[in-house]
Amino acid sequence: MFGDWRAERRSPIMLSAANSLLLPATRMFRIRRIYDDLVPVNQNAILECQRILQSHFSGVTDATVELLIEKLRNPFRQKFRSILYVAERGHGTVQGFAFAMHDPELKFCYLDYLATDASIRGRGIGAALYERVRDETRYLGGLQLYFECLPDSPAACRDPVVRAQNEARLRFYERYGARPVINTAYETPFNPAENDNVPHLMVDRLDLEAPLTKDRVRLIVRAILDRKYGSRCPPGYVDKVVASFQEDPVQLRPFRWKKPSRPAGALRPDRPDRRIPVVINDQHDIHHIRERGYVEAPVRIAVIRQALEEAGLIEVRRARSYPTSKITAVHDRDYVSYLEKACENAPPGKSVYPYVFPVRNVARPPRELSIRAGYYCIDTFTPIHRNAYRAARGGAECALTAADEVLHGQRLAYALVRPPGHHAERKFFGGFCYFNNAAIAAEHLSRSGKVAILDIDYHHGNGQQEIFLSRADVLTVSLHADPRIAYPFFSGFADERGIGPGEGFNLNVPLPDGVTGTDYRRELARALAVIARFKPMFLVVSLGFDVVKGDPTGTWLLTADDLEKNARMIGELDVPTLVVQEGGYRTRTLGINARRFFTGLVESTIRR
Repeated sequence: MFGDWRAERRSPIMLSAANSLLLPATRMFRIRRIYDDLVPVNQNAILECQRILQSHFSGVTDATVELLIEKLRNPFRQKFRSILYVAERGHGTVQGFAFAMHDPELKFCYLDYLATDASIRGRGIGAALYERVRDETRYLGGLQLYFECLPDSPAACRDPVVRAQNEARLRFYERYGARPVINTAYETPFNPAENDNVPHLMVDRLDLEAPLTKDRVRLIVRAILDRKYGSRCPPGYVDKVVASFQEDPVQLRPFRWKKPSRPAGALRPDRPDRRIPVVINDQHDIHHIRERGYVEAPVRIAVIRQALEEAGLIEVRRARSYPTSKITAVHDRDYVSYLEKACENAPPGKSVYPYVFPVRNVARPPRELSIRAGYYCIDTFTPIHRNAYRAARGGAECALTAADEVLHGQRLAYALVRPPGHHAERKFFGGFCYFNNAAIAAEHLSRSGKVAILDIDYHHGNGQQEIFLSRADVLTVSLHADPRIAYPFFSGFADERGIGPGEGFNLNVPLPDGVTGTDYRRELARALAVIARFKPMFLVVSLGFDVVKGDPTGTWLLTADDLEKNARMIGELDVPTLVVQEGGYRTRTLGINARRFFTGLVESTIRR
C-alpha cells in the first residue's frame, strides 16, 4: 500500500522503540507545542526532529522535513491543521516528537509521526507524547484518533524480529483501546509483490462512545488517502479502498493483548501547556504610595492574579535576576544611577515629589537629589520613594523573564508587573512609571528578530515611542485618548511617525472621549493590519484595563466583553506574544476584565 512504504510508511507512528512507549512518563522532560519555525528555539527543535527521523530511517530525506515545516507555516496546506509537539530536556534538547493533523469538519486527528531519540530508552517519552496527542484531539473536539501501525501476525509480517517489535507496539496501543480496523482493503498494497508488513489503519476512540459509522469513516479514510497520499495513489485506488468499508458500524479487531488498563477519563484542561506563564514580582508591594488619590496600588496585582488563577488560565513563574545592562540598553545610565541613589536617600515612609523643572538650564542640575527630581520627571504626581527603584527593577526583571519564556518557545507569556512602565522614557520617569518594562523586553527580544509593540492602555505609550522613535526594527503602535485632553498631553499625536531610519515605524491612533467597543475595534483592526504588514517575529502588548468604563483615569465605554473580542483580534496575528501589564485602576472590575481578556487571547493563540 502507498508505494514504497518501507521508506515512507514505516516512519509515521512507528519510530519509537517499544520499551520507550511502555513505561510511565518521568519529570525529566517537558512537552510543548511548536506553532512555527520563526523563533530560534523552534528552528533548533525542528532540526532535532529531523535528526531523530533520519537516525531511524535513512529513507527520510530533507524534503520530508521541509514538508513538515511547510505544514506548520501553512496549517491547512493539506486541509488539515498541523500540530507538532516536542519532548525536551531543558531548552532545546529534543528527546522525541509527535506530529498530528486535525480535521475540524470531520472531527478527527491523524497521528503522522511519533518518534523518540534512538539513544533514549525507558523514560516514557513516547507514552507521554501519545497521551498529549490524545488530549489535544479531545480538546479540539475530535471523536477519534487515527494512525497506522505495522502488523503482528506471521501471515502479514514474516520477519520474526520485526514482528516482535510490531507486537509490542500494538500491545501498547491496546492499553488505550486503540485497535486495527478489520474486514476492509486498507492493507492492500500498490504493488502486489510488496505484500509483507503492510500497515493497519488504527483507531483510538479516546474513551468516547461515538459510533464508527460507515459513512463517516469512509469520509475520514478518503481524507487521509487523498490529502496525504493522493499524488502517489494510482487512479481508482482510493475509491477501491473506501468502498471496501461495508460494515456499519465499522469493526475493530477484538482485543488481542489486553483491554485498556488506563481509566477512562475526561480531558485534562489544566496541564501547563494550556496555561499562560505569568511572571510576578513577589516584592512589588514594597512600593506602596499611600497618599490620597494615588491609584497605582498593590491590590491591583492581587485582584488580577486571583481571577486568572481561579479561571485556571495561568501558571506563575518566578522572576530571574538580570544585569543592569539590560535596563541601560533602554534607559540612560545617568538616569538609572540617579533613580537608584535618590530612592536610597529618600526619607523612610515619605514620598518626594518633583517641584522644580529645568525649563531654562538643563545643564546645571542642583546638588540636592530631591530637588533634582524635576530633571528626570515629566509630571508632579510620580514621587521618589525609598522602594521605588527596587520595585521598578523587579518589574523590569519580570518583563525580561517573561520575554525569555517567549524566546524559549512559549507562544504567550504575561508580565504582571507594577509599577507600570509605558510612560518612562530614556531619561525620564512619570505617570507612575520608572522603567519602561515593555521597551526593555522589546529590546531584549529584538536581538532575535523584529518586534512590534502594541500599546492598548488608555494613555499614550510615550515611553516606547521616544525610545524607539528612530529605529526601523521595532514598530511602535499606540491606541489612546487624544493627548489634547488626556495625559501625557505632549505626545501621541497622529503626525508623529518616527524620525530618520524610524520614519513610518511609529503609529499613533488618538481617540476622543466616549469611545465604545465597536469604535475601538474598528481602529484596532487598522492598527493590527499595520502590524501584520510589518511581519514581526514577536509582539509585545502593553495592556491597560483603564480603557474600560468606570476607570478613574479614563473616559471610554468598553466592557469586559469588548476586551475579550479585542484579545481574539490580537491573537489572530498568530505571532509569539508577550503581554506587559500597564494601567487599570478600578479594582472592582480588574478581575473580570483580566479573565475575559486572557480567555480571548488564550483561545486564539495557545488553544487554537
